[in-house]
Amino acid sequence: MRAIILAAGRGSRMQTLTEEQPKCLTELHGKPLLARQIEALQGGGISEIGIVTGYRREKLQPFGLVEFHNPLWETTNMVSSLAAADSWLAEGGCIVSYSDIFYEPSAVQLLRGSNADIAITHDPDWLEVWSKRFDDPLEDAETFRLDGDRVIEIGNRPQTVSEVEGQYMGLLRFTPTGWAEVQRIRAELPDTERNRTHMTGLLGRIIAAGRVPVRALAYRDGWGEIDTATDLASYQ
Repeated sequence: MRAIILAAGRGSRMQTLTEEQPKCLTELHGKPLLARQIEALQGGGISEIGIVTGYRREKLQPFGLVEFHNPLWETTNMVSSLAAADSWLAEGGCIVSYSDIFYEPSAVQLLRGSNADIAITHDPDWLEVWSKRFDDPLEDAETFRLDGDRVIEIGNRPQTVSEVEGQYMGLLRFTPTGWAEVQRIRAELPDTERNRTHMTGLLGRIIAAGRVPVRALAYRDGWGEIDTATDLASYQ
């Protein structure tokens, strides 16, 4: 199975840490996030890894990954970057990883073992970590509601903790059928809306359409998201 790492954006919330390099090259305990992702993906049984580049793409070439480039990375969002890897996604199942997270091979194995057309990992114990990252854990949380293992809501602004049954991690998997549904929905959007659609917004549209279910896989091993310099300091 293949995997695609989304690394086109700069990560401006990291401030000076991304002035000269993409966010995924930020080091955690002396190792770039990208190197951690590659190790986890390979350890989870992934045979080929691609990367969608944009900002400072030349900095990522030494890793020797298959490159998909988004030349419009400054004006488009993550889903448009993922569409740059359409040839892989339309051909076979692919795991998709954000580039500002770290996780264990067990998360990859969870996704590889799923037969869902769209599957995402989530952390049911998110509140403990988010309470350490933010004074108000709902400040950066999004709704995540389940019916069994089926996601019925994601990506909205929660009013209460009870609306967040898990934390979406930025790690997911599409089969060609799941990806075809993504492309169908994107094709119906006006250009401006298509370009600014983010991943949870897209998943919300897929859920609302009701054609392809989004399945949730509970993951309880180590992981983290580094979105700001403060996050980096806390995980260090």
